[in-house]
Amino acid sequence: MTQSFDIIKLTPELARQYAGMPSKPHRHNYEEIIIVAKGNPQHFIDFNKETITPPLVIYVAQGKIHQFLPDVNTEGWAIRYKNEFIPQSRFHFYSNFSDNINYTFETDNCLEKLNGLCNMMLDEFKQAQINYTMIKHLLLALLSKLEEEGKHRFRQESTSNNTQLISFNNFLKILEENFKRTEGVEFYADKMNMSVRNLNLICQSIFNKSVSEIVETRKLIEARQLLLNTDLSISEIGYELGYNEKAYFTRVFTKKTGLTPTDFRNQMSAMLS
Repeated sequence: MTQSFDIIKLTPELARQYAGMPSKPHRHNYEEIIIVAKGNPQHFIDFNKETITPPLVIYVAQGKIHQFLPDVNTEGWAIRYKNEFIPQSRFHFYSNFSDNINYTFETDNCLEKLNGLCNMMLDEFKQAQINYTMIKHLLLALLSKLEEEGKHRFRQESTSNNTQLISFNNFLKILEENFKRTEGVEFYADKMNMSVRNLNLICQSIFNKSVSEIVETRKLIEARQLLLNTDLSISEIGYELGYNEKAYFTRVFTKKTGLTPTDFRNQMSAMLS
């Protein structure tokens, strides 16, 4: 994508065109938000394929390997924007710690509001003189609505869960600064001034993963990026991520992805070429 912003309305007619010319897995140089209102499309991201049950919002961060295959009933929106167009959102932050970022709707009128914002962006984007400032404000409103929707369930619960969410986000910030080190769960618990048990409870409650699983996921997401985007050897990548032995890094990577680092690099390079 050469421009800084694009928006596409997904319709059954467009879905039938895609069915005749399905896209291949590819990497983005932009952020993408896919709003699925109807249908059961398939989505492939970072080597996992799933069938989507709407209504659902899919966030695809820049650099992720991704393929979207709509069925003939798919309706919704695809919004694409470059980092320079709008500051990185919380979606981008969370994408470093999870293989996919999907948001379901907790409130009934959310889809209606998202459709309204998307229609206004599309109308402005069709103008001969596009007001990108207006589009940016509308997109920020859409992102804010999605983030609000993601937090909605915490407001329905006790105040302690709001505190948990704050603690969880603080943990992720600490992890982002330290995930390449060889530190274990105790290191992060100490940094948070809490017990390992309490930090694990928070991570399970908010992200449905243990601390060690989140740390490992962050390392493996970085490993895949390094395998695809650099010429570093397997040993160098493992060492970069705190695995002092190539054999141990290979075992962890293979267990998580089903491929050795070398096979992953070869297969993904062939797929993207």
